[in-house]
Amino acid sequence: PSWLAQNGFLVIIQDVRGQGESTGHFSGFGQEAEDTSQSHQWARNLPECNGLLGTYGFSYQGLTQLIAIPGTHPPECMAPAMTGLHEGTHWSCQGGAFWWHIGISWGLQLAALKARREGNSDEWNEIRRSLENGDYLRYGTDLLQKYDPEGMAQKWLDNSKNSCNSWTIHKPLKTWLKKPMLLIGGWWDPHLVGVLDIYQQSLEAGGNPSLHIGPASHLEWWEGSQKILLNFFKQNLQKYQNIVPLKSEKQLWNITTKRWAQLKKFQPSPPTWGLINYGLANISFEEGLLEPHSKGAGSIILVHDPWRPIPAIGGHLSPTPGEVDRSDIDKRFDIAKFTSCPLKETLSIEGIPILKIQAFADQKGFDLCVALSLVDPVTTKATQLSTGFIRIIGEEALKTSCRTINLQPILADFPKNMCLRISIGGSAWPAIGINPGDPKKTCGAPSPDCLVTNISLDFSDSKLSFSPLITHEGFQD
Repeated sequence: PSWLAQNGFLVIIQDVRGQGESTGHFSGFGQEAEDTSQSHQWARNLPECNGLLGTYGFSYQGLTQLIAIPGTHPPECMAPAMTGLHEGTHWSCQGGAFWWHIGISWGLQLAALKARREGNSDEWNEIRRSLENGDYLRYGTDLLQKYDPEGMAQKWLDNSKNSCNSWTIHKPLKTWLKKPMLLIGGWWDPHLVGVLDIYQQSLEAGGNPSLHIGPASHLEWWEGSQKILLNFFKQNLQKYQNIVPLKSEKQLWNITTKRWAQLKKFQPSPPTWGLINYGLANISFEEGLLEPHSKGAGSIILVHDPWRPIPAIGGHLSPTPGEVDRSDIDKRFDIAKFTSCPLKETLSIEGIPILKIQAFADQKGFDLCVALSLVDPVTTKATQLSTGFIRIIGEEALKTSCRTINLQPILADFPKNMCLRISIGGSAWPAIGINPGDPKKTCGAPSPDCLVTNISLDFSDSKLSFSPLITHEGFQD
């Protein structure tokens, strides 16, 4: 805030009601629309204000700036970062599986803030210890029930168990979506899909938002991101300096080339790939093939043993987000690996990886955890670029059915002579809680209630494809 003020802005930082230095009761997103409208009216009436109002903030504060009561005059510009509108798919779950590590740790942070405000130091210390020693992964839900049973994280966790999945979806006013908007996302941020959704909605409302997706996790951004924010505000708020508004930027960081590129209006569709297994894709790297323009072939049974779950590394949901070498993880016998032949030419992928396979299990519940990697056939290094998850619970798990797993969006070049790899397992602990294989039991940390599960995969109609980041309806240059 002081840095922005040094650059000529009046900056107001508002704690949401019931948090920080603000009084009142914190009740989550539902309280924010009215508070946003009142805050805007107050700010515009300040004598120091030139009549032009902009907003910024990320995560929770990314959403607060997007929602207001109907009829509220829109700000002149907005800069939401790493946020989303759907409390299910953008804030708490992927493929029906609750973000275990992220969801529990964030919920405990809210519970600790509540304890601090109420002067309960013993509660605060107990919560803090659980986060420091890792016990939150096993006992965090007990602490949430004990200290913040009506909190946001607890409600999301409860709703993730509800087959109806009646999630709240926040709806920005269309007049707001048309205003100049800077959207910032990260390839390893769990809210990236939410940022892309807001971008799409702004286009469809007639807006022309700027978009920057960089090499960032939720809390670690790239060098220069703050200057992007400053330039955006200078263009839209300091009109008296006669700054010529720049063309709306759409910059994406290429994960493999380590360079910025423009979002392409029309991206050539990459080929689809079939998964071929000769019987030992979980044992031998040579057995599982990823073949372009193929329907796939073969089948396999993966044994998910909750006593030794597959660990989550890198990606957008693990405790260590980002790019990572998963070559050692892929050596496990409970992971099926499918690797392409060395590419004959560079393959550029800008989109959302989607894997479709036939799958069922011998228990009433199983997960599929999928990773897409770039493999160097000489060094065998497997650079994980994207991960995705799906959870199946109940009688549906016993039926052979096509399962669709959406992975985290990417922009990457797969160079000539390198290989693609798809890795499939039954867990990704602690990014995702362990599926116990019994709908009467609770997903979470490994426990005596968790069943060994045989997951049958049929690859005869398997397909790895890539959908566009943006459908480009209403796309403006």
